[in-house]
Amino acid sequence: MNVNRKVLTLDEFTIQQLRDIPNATGELSSLLRDIGLAAKRVNVEVNKAGLVDILGDAGSVNVQGEDVKKLDVFANDQFTGVLKHGISCAGIASEELDDYIAFDDTESKKSKYVCLFDPLDGSGNIDVNVSIGTIFGVYRRVSSRGSIATKDDFLQKGTQQVAAGYIVYGSSTMLVYATRRGVNGFTLDPSIGEFTLSHPGIKCPPKGKIYSVNHGNFFQYGEEVKKYINICQKKNKSDGGPYTQRYIGSMVADVHRNLIKGGIFMYPGTIDKPKGKLRLLYECNPFAFIVEVAGGKATDGKRRILDIQPTELHQRTPLFIGSKDMMEELEKELEG
Repeated sequence: MNVNRKVLTLDEFTIQQLRDIPNATGELSSLLRDIGLAAKRVNVEVNKAGLVDILGDAGSVNVQGEDVKKLDVFANDQFTGVLKHGISCAGIASEELDDYIAFDDTESKKSKYVCLFDPLDGSGNIDVNVSIGTIFGVYRRVSSRGSIATKDDFLQKGTQQVAAGYIVYGSSTMLVYATRRGVNGFTLDPSIGEFTLSHPGIKCPPKGKIYSVNHGNFFQYGEEVKKYINICQKKNKSDGGPYTQRYIGSMVADVHRNLIKGGIFMYPGTIDKPKGKLRLLYECNPFAFIVEVAGGKATDGKRRILDIQPTELHQRTPLFIGSKDMMEELEKELEG
């Protein structure tokens, strides 16, 4: 078999990037490769979920008050285990856990990064074979290296992320991650079992024709949001329309599509849940970082998502995220 040496694997790419950064220690590259390993393990189970006893509820409720799916538990265990047994992570916080976990072995305490993640976003769709995913954010710890990680390491603004990414488990499995140097996407090649660079230098188009929102909650939204949705529906060709509504119900899949093609994703607060449903630390901050690096914008309707100071691990927030021009169009309506 001929090997295409023009295609870089995730490992090769991170090592190549490492060579271009003076005084780099390689810890971040190692952590990203660990995440890639956990993603491969989760991917195997996702692909055979219909064949084994891994679908359905695990019989417990997470800290969010939601039924925990068996696959959620598996994914959480995989990412926690890989990062714990590596040497590049001082601790983790997960949507599925009540509290953060600080790794107390000697090597982990020397690590300068912590990782926060949603191990399996959209897992309620697994039974109907819809794309689901993993979301993660990486922060440089604020506590002293050599000591055990503290809660303050995890309650940092999104601006302090050094890397963020997501994995889409779909028709193909893709890992996308961002640092301040750019956003790159890697597709899993099952023939060699490696993530290979398929989408270098991803940029979010400044304008698109897709808006993603749960129309079922329309009458629960504020008047400004309803007005903008109506504008999306009434767009004509002279205004760059018409816009097309696309909503999968799996945030990873929706935002991934809009990042590649251009579009806007909205998850506003509602009358019943004015603070929104999405988690600031596990979902919104990582995606806000990725989309901003790619040229887009992300707000809660009033503030830049990355500027919000978290006060609790499972804090929720409304989210509006996507192409720059479409976000600015939305902001004009939200300002009244």
